[in-house]
Amino acid sequence: MKTITIIAAAIIMFAIVAAQSPGKESSGETTNATKIEFNSASWDEILALAKKENKSIFLDVSTSWCGYCKRMKANVFTDTEVAEYYNSAFINVSVDAEQGEGLELAKKYGVRGYPTFVFINADGSLSKQISGYKRAEKFLALGKSISNNE
Repeated sequence: MKTITIIAAAIIMFAIVAAQSPGKESSGETTNATKIEFNSASWDEILALAKKENKSIFLDVSTSWCGYCKRMKANVFTDTEVAEYYNSAFINVSVDAEQGEGLELAKKYGVRGYPTFVFINADGSLSKQISGYKRAEKFLALGKSISNNE
């Protein structure tokens, strides 16, 4: 009887540990390809890359404390259709408006609220700027309208 109790306890402990181990996202995400991939190069390098690849830049300006920014990152930037489109059509950059180059970029583009999405043409000129939480469908349509107007 003692052996059965020990085996049962071991199985229960194993199940608890396995359930808490990091694995696939609970939202159904299965690969890193299902999120917007953000480039971490310097701004000057981003501009040079945009010019070289003749691609627009999608600049996400957010802060660490912004609830809607967190919702965008969790719900919209991980949407498969959004991610696939933005990864193919734009050079994606995300900055914290209160740190590093994010301070300068937020000031340069007159960011007044979070999240703010800035779309920049390959030549470095401003294409469009919009703020606030957007559902995945609206955010995808926004990206397509920007890339189709080039």
